Amino acid sequence: MSEPLRNKRIAALVDDGFEESELLEPKRALEAAGAKVDIVSSQVFRVTGWQDGDWSQGVNVEYRLDSANADEYDALLLPGGVMNADKLRADSAAIRFVKSFVDSGKPIAAICHGPWTLIEAGAVKGRRMTSWPSLATDLRNAGANWVDEECVVDNGLVTARKPDDIPAFNERMIEEFIEGPHTPMSVRELTGSAR
Repeated sequence: MSEPLRNKRIAALVDDGFEESELLEPKRALEAAGAKVDIVSSQVFRVTGWQDGDWSQGVNVEYRLDSANADEYDALLLPGGVMNADKLRADSAAIRFVKSFVDSGKPIAAICHGPWTLIEAGAVKGRRMTSWPSLATDLRNAGANWVDEECVVDNGLVTARKPDDIPAFNERMIEEFIEGPHTPMSVRELTGSAR
């Protein structure tokens, strides 16, 4: 079996209330492709998911957010879940962590409410994106070109709307994570280049 992400290390940034399927299914797909996926959170030992309107299983936290180093990762996964994304976008350490990926041009995959964190990190202006429909106005107000599509890729940024989109999201996420870093948006704006 091919493992195109062998030796790649991915950070999955989550807090309590993450949408269970939006973390666990992409994590399994990344691991099947050979990647090492670390759960990064401000929670101490475990972080609890949300599924079908109730709390679900938790996952172990491998790295505390305050000690995680974005430089040690090749890409970032931002699962959705209203509570999860709302907590992360209000956490200055989480925003700094996400911004490190944005500034370096490393690929990022965000689904459902995950793009809320990208707004706070200043990462959506001029980007073509999708999300859970209730985020459309937030993304447009932050300068994104929001579209209602299953999965959208823009210069290493992969976004999807909801759990039903996970198969397409996983496929495009793996493609972008294989491709690796892209020219950061700030550099593209200054030079007019794109990759």
